[in-house]
Amino acid sequence: MSLVNTKIKPFKAQAFKDGKFIEVSDADLAGKWSVFFFYPADFTFVCPTELGDVADHYAEFQKLGVEIYSVSTDTHFTHKAWHDTSDTIAKIKYTMLGDPNHEISTNFEVLRPGQGLADRGTFIVDPNGVIQATEITAEGIGRDASDLLRKVKAAQYVASHPGEVCPAKWQEGEKTLAPSLDLVGKI
Repeated sequence: MSLVNTKIKPFKAQAFKDGKFIEVSDADLAGKWSVFFFYPADFTFVCPTELGDVADHYAEFQKLGVEIYSVSTDTHFTHKAWHDTSDTIAKIKYTMLGDPNHEISTNFEVLRPGQGLADRGTFIVDPNGVIQATEITAEGIGRDASDLLRKVKAAQYVASHPGEVCPAKWQEGEKTLAPSLDLVGKI
């Protein structure tokens, strides 16, 4: 079953952000756009390339009012240790959630049965806590922060322009569509 158009489930977790340990809960998301960026584990291979890519685009997400939450089943202590020992991870300014009890990974249905690791899952959550987009990739397939940014802009556009939709490859400022009987079979 798809999680699109469902409300996120309550959670509470410890996180590492800006050199500090903080607590984050679903209540902290209220009224804001959010991205949950799940990955299998700290100190691995594809994961730091993805997290570094998101870090490189973080300022752009912030300009859109979007908070990024990276999530693995590691602890917030492990996130700090990785941040302190990797130049790539040291760039991260967004929140790194620890999920050692698997609550968040289970809530978002990305926990790998019997492994204790999360799949590569990306979730765009609107200010009402409703999931607007998801992407799940296999272990060896890294994600692209530029495309994630494009999808966030499309989700925000559609949310603020009822009756309009964004076609494939839509970029900010490009033409949208207004679904109607007149368009059926003409695209």
